[in-house]
Amino acid sequence: MAVVVLILLLGNQISSVRELEHVLAYALVYANLVALFGLLLVGGLAKRLALRKLPLMPAVPVGIALVLPAGCLLVQVLLMAIGVVVPEHFWREYVATLRVSVPLAAVFGLGAFLHASLRDRLQATERALREKELAEERVQKLAAEARLHSLESRIQPHFLFNTLNSISSLITIDPARAEQIVGRLAVLLRASLDTSGRSLIPLREELAIVESYIDIEKARFGDKLVRSVNVPATLQGVKVPPMSVQTLVENAVKHGITPKVGGGGICVAAMAEGANLRIEVCDSGTGFDLAIVPPGHGLDNLIERLNALFGDKARLNAFRRDGHSVVEMVLPRV
Repeated sequence: MAVVVLILLLGNQISSVRELEHVLAYALVYANLVALFGLLLVGGLAKRLALRKLPLMPAVPVGIALVLPAGCLLVQVLLMAIGVVVPEHFWREYVATLRVSVPLAAVFGLGAFLHASLRDRLQATERALREKELAEERVQKLAAEARLHSLESRIQPHFLFNTLNSISSLITIDPARAEQIVGRLAVLLRASLDTSGRSLIPLREELAIVESYIDIEKARFGDKLVRSVNVPATLQGVKVPPMSVQTLVENAVKHGITPKVGGGGICVAAMAEGANLRIEVCDSGTGFDLAIVPPGHGLDNLIERLNALFGDKARLNAFRRDGHSVVEMVLPRV
C-alpha cells in the first residue's frame, strides 16, 4: 500500500487530501482481499507441491499469472457492486490496477519465496546439526560405558590373583588362619561382584572392601603391617568408583610395604575440598612416578576409569611428603 501511494505521489497522480484518502482506502481493500484470495489458492498449491516433494518455485508465477488478475477482477466487481467503481470506468481502472500490481507482486512474491526457502534450509540444517550432536553424545556415552566395563573386568581378576597368592602362602604355615582368610575372601569377592554392575558406590562400601583386603594382607605381614583409616562420617556416603581406594591400598602394599624387610604402615584418609573429594593413601615406601606406570597396571586402569567417569574433573597424583609416599585421588563429590 505504501509503495502504491508513493508511486502515485511521485507521478503527480494525487492532487488533494480527499484523493489521497480515496487511494489509501482503495489500496487497503485491494491489498487485503487479493492477498486473502492468494493465500487460499497459492497456500493450498504450495502444500500439495510440498507433500509430493516437488519444487515450490512454480507457485510464484502461478500466483502472479492467475491469482493476481482473478483477485483484482473479483475485487473490482465487488467495488462496482457497492457503488465505489463506476461501470463505465471498470476496465480502465482494472488495467491501471494491474499495471501497478503485477511488478509489485513479482518483487514481493519472489522476495517472500526466497526468504521462506532460506529459512527452511536454515531450520533443516539446525535440525540436522542437533541430531548429529545427539548421535555423537550417544556414541560417546556408549563407548565410555564399554570402556569402563572393560577396565573393571581387568581389575577384578588382578585383585583376585593377588589375594589367592596371599592365601597360598598361609596354607602350610597356618592352615586355620588360611581357612579364615578364605572365608574373608568369599565375603570380599561377594562384595566385589555386587558392585560390578555399578559405576559408583558409597565410600563406606569401598572402605569395607579395603578393610577386608588389609586383613587378608595382615595374615602375610602380621605386625609388620600397620594400618590407619581416617575418614569423617560426613563423607561416608560420597560416591567413588568401586575398587578404586582398594587399588591404591594394594599398590601401597605391593610397592611400599613388601620391598621393606621391616614392613611399614599404610594410612587412608579422606577430606572434602569444596565440590571435590580428596582421598589419600600414604605408605612408608620410597615412592614412584605416575608417568612411568606401565599400561595395564592397576593405577593405569584406575586413571582410565576416572577419565571415563569424570573426564578432567578427576585426577590421580603421586608425591612425597614427610618421608612418606602419597597417592592422591581427587574426584567430584556426588
